[in-house]
Amino acid sequence: MWHIANYEPTSLFSLRPANATSSGGKTLLTPTPFAIKMALLDVAIRVYGVQRGKKWFPQLRDLQVAIQLPQHLVVINTFIKILRPHKAGTKDTFGTGFEGPMGNTIAYRELVQFGGLIRLAIKADDTKGELPLPKLLSQVHYLGKRGGFIQYAGFEWMDRLSEGFVWLNPPANSPFSAFGTMQLLDDCGPKMTFEHADVFSNKNLIVGKPNGRILNPVVLPYRLAKSSRAYSLYEYNGR
Repeated sequence: MWHIANYEPTSLFSLRPANATSSGGKTLLTPTPFAIKMALLDVAIRVYGVQRGKKWFPQLRDLQVAIQLPQHLVVINTFIKILRPHKAGTKDTFGTGFEGPMGNTIAYRELVQFGGLIRLAIKADDTKGELPLPKLLSQVHYLGKRGGFIQYAGFEWMDRLSEGFVWLNPPANSPFSAFGTMQLLDDCGPKMTFEHADVFSNKNLIVGKPNGRILNPVVLPYRLAKSSRAYSLYEYNGR
């Protein structure tokens, strides 16, 4: 059975692909399975404690994830001012007489505006049945980078996914549509442990490894409808 949580976007969304550099400004069009599972793990730890989060992590890691995005998505192209460490030591960047390690620079960024409700579908291993998924899903307040806030707007169950949902971590060799926009989404590897997800652990989380983040190409049913220097408009292209 699929657990469906509905969310209203309350701010712009942004999430770099897992293989992007730290200075990369491109964004994915959808939250990834990894981002969604880490959001649920964060809620589990905050609400139930670290020990419960550690106990539930194998189930969270293996969740099946699908999403239904609104009819229209707009990717906004912009430049922002950021702080970046100086490459050659400290400098008096601001002319104050005080030297510091950081300086201003300009960076390209993309932000996504969703044109309506986001519907998140989660399916767990029914043989264990320990995860309080409705409670966890109701406490998720942002997806992607911090600041991509969402407002919980209700919950329901489905035996089968309705039209419009996209399975974000389907089994290997699953069929996909040839009409859409391909995204490279990250997910938890099958051998990933709680220590790999724990930011206080010394275990590295490596992209492309079974004990790290694995990358899966997924085709979203959206086509580029309009674009300009400032934005790109995508619309649903379900077939």
